Amino acid sequence: MQPQELIWYLLKIDYPLNLKNKQLKPISENLKDLTSGSSIINIDNLNVVEIFGVNNENLNFFEDQLPVKVFQKGNQLNIKGEKKYRNILRNAILKTQQDLKSNRKGNNINLMQENLKMQFLNENDKIRNLTVTKTAKLDVIGKSKMQNHYLDILQKKKIIFAVGPAGTGKTFLAVAAAVSQLLDNKFDRIILSRPAVEAGEKLGFLPGDLKEKVDPYLRPLYDSLYDLMPSDIAARKIESTEIEIAPLAFMRGRTLNNSFVILDEAQNATHTQIKMFLTRCGKNSRMVVTGDPSQIDLNRKSNSGLLKSIKILEKIDDVEVVELGSKDIVRDEMVTKIINAYDSYDDRIKDLFDQK
Repeated sequence: MQPQELIWYLLKIDYPLNLKNKQLKPISENLKDLTSGSSIINIDNLNVVEIFGVNNENLNFFEDQLPVKVFQKGNQLNIKGEKKYRNILRNAILKTQQDLKSNRKGNNINLMQENLKMQFLNENDKIRNLTVTKTAKLDVIGKSKMQNHYLDILQKKKIIFAVGPAGTGKTFLAVAAAVSQLLDNKFDRIILSRPAVEAGEKLGFLPGDLKEKVDPYLRPLYDSLYDLMPSDIAARKIESTEIEIAPLAFMRGRTLNNSFVILDEAQNATHTQIKMFLTRCGKNSRMVVTGDPSQIDLNRKSNSGLLKSIKILEKIDDVEVVELGSKDIVRDEMVTKIINAYDSYDDRIKDLFDQK
């Protein structure tokens, strides 16, 4: 029997082979599964070793963990298999490249394999990965169930409060949604604002004109923006005032129409300031207020108006409150450990005072 005749003969018989899924299927069905579709992903030259692994160990890992076939040619991957599994691997690769761009790499860990494992958890929890913005600089996807809910709300509600600890993506995802919707012409401009409050230290008089004095307080907003857009495009939009970055005090007396407006670090704004900010909302505008109630830098923590404003407004239609937690932290896992340790300590101190 010629080799070609042997292949056709095997395809016709019901020979069981599907050890990965512990099911009995004929070879013909397995071949159909593996060739049901393909995805081609281009890997940045700087990330090839991290994605492929040393001696291509990650490529073997992909095929061990998923019912897919992976073919590599240069810095290009061709993934063959069912769409569901191709998307799991694709999202894991995109997240790894995004983490590498942001220098989010832990010591002695295989970042690619860790991100693929996280995608398994996301699939089990039926998390929908929602791409918020596609630019030449970065694709942004939600990395937890609550982050995806947040991204969804950022496209629907008029006023959104997002509270949670550091590293949960409160500001970054809001800026990503703003950039995406600006590029889609849903809004005419983006306005990013922060209270100009020092983080527990006195900086004294800062040199320069007014812009140079307030820019250090607003630098995190610039960082988020430049992570999402090429710097030359961002600079042009800032110069044309399509994107405005300003301290909270500059919001007074304005009416903001056709705008996506974000107030960051709102735990450092008083109740009166937040009220002033929200009442700037004009026609076809979206207002996002983000903050971490555990990091208040005001002289009197009781002056913070974030939680009070949420309590007053949360029952109004078209107002949504999103609470992010330690499970949503996407910085280094050490950040999660630090926050959990502080929360545990604060709870113990509270219990001691309650017992007195």
